[in-house]
Amino acid sequence: MNRKLTEKQEKFLEVLFDDEAKGDVRKAMKIAGYGPHTPSSQVTGPLANEIAELTTKFIAQSSTKAAYTMFSVMQDPADLGVKEKMAAAKDLLDRAGFTKTEKVEVKSSDPLFILPAKEKDE
Repeated sequence: MNRKLTEKQEKFLEVLFDDEAKGDVRKAMKIAGYGPHTPSSQVTGPLANEIAELTTKFIAQSSTKAAYTMFSVMQDPADLGVKEKMAAAKDLLDRAGFTKTEKVEVKSSDPLFILPAKEKDE
């Protein structure tokens, strides 16, 4: 966010992910001082890059809560909504870049390596 933003744009971005607006674009617009008839696309369009950057940061910050949710499910697997909580936590962690790693182990009693043919020096 290196470019010059208006005061309303800065306020809009500041409140978009706070506890009052909670990601609600219309509510954030109202708090920032935009009129009720201002099209949301008029505000969000020019700020698309900044909104995407803030969304990425928000997901990264929320990943700790998702990890803790998975941990708490391990402690109390009989809790209501466990399946939904795990799915939501997994999706959020995936989006934050914490994906499950898969390891493949290859074993062979007679390992065979095929090398490419040598090129002739001229």
